[in-house]
Amino acid sequence: MSKADSAGPASTGRRLIDISVALRSDIASDPPGLLPAIEYLTHTQTADDLLSFFPGATHDDIPDREGWAIERVQMTTHSGTHLDAPYHYASTMDNGKRAITIDEVPLEWCFQPAVKLDFRRYPDGYVVTPGDVDAELERIGHVLSPLEIVVINTSAGVRYGHDDYVSRGCGMGREATLHLLEQGVRLTGTDAWSWDAPFVHTARRFAENHDGTLIWEGHKAGRDIGYCHLEKLHNLERLPASGFEICCFPVKVHEGSAGWTRAVAILH
Repeated sequence: MSKADSAGPASTGRRLIDISVALRSDIASDPPGLLPAIEYLTHTQTADDLLSFFPGATHDDIPDREGWAIERVQMTTHSGTHLDAPYHYASTMDNGKRAITIDEVPLEWCFQPAVKLDFRRYPDGYVVTPGDVDAELERIGHVLSPLEIVVINTSAGVRYGHDDYVSRGCGMGREATLHLLEQGVRLTGTDAWSWDAPFVHTARRFAENHDGTLIWEGHKAGRDIGYCHLEKLHNLERLPASGFEICCFPVKVHEGSAGWTRAVAILH
């Protein structure tokens, strides 16, 4: 069993698979200007900080002369594995209503049965269509249910941390996204940097016809029907097509556009 897995009580027959990436500052995970930075402070470096709370104490008074280990982090709410709120995509959702922020996302959306759509066969930059979604659901013999979580396994997942990660994988088009939402899905996810096709590929398509509807089209579907999605998932290759749950409660950032999450797949 790898570090990514852990077993629950033997009587439950449950297996947990970590589908999150580790938050790191030394690997390629985001475009320039959006990379997280982590400063690690050791027990030795912080001993004086601990002593400042206890007048008269010296280094010899604390066990092993050690303070605490802490980290200072500079990042966005979209660093690492995170859950996007509808507010991230636009100021409105559901055809004109105020878009909800991450602290307002219904918790029921974040812990549901899930299904995995395997789109690794599609080339980088490919925009998935409703027909592609239906064909994959038919292949795995699954019928979607309201609130079921849908994650897509792309070719980007195994490239996390490599220089080409942000440009890898297919993306979900507007119509494909709405096709899921119209069936009651409210939370989706991807192992790529974005739910949409990588921007470098969309930019080439936009340059050909200057069609603004191509820009962030999967995200912008949230203006019609509000939904959330996970980005930078991991280990999706290890999941079955169906028969599992996903738990992905986000950190409650006040009025935030996203929240970090330790997304976990639960197999029974």
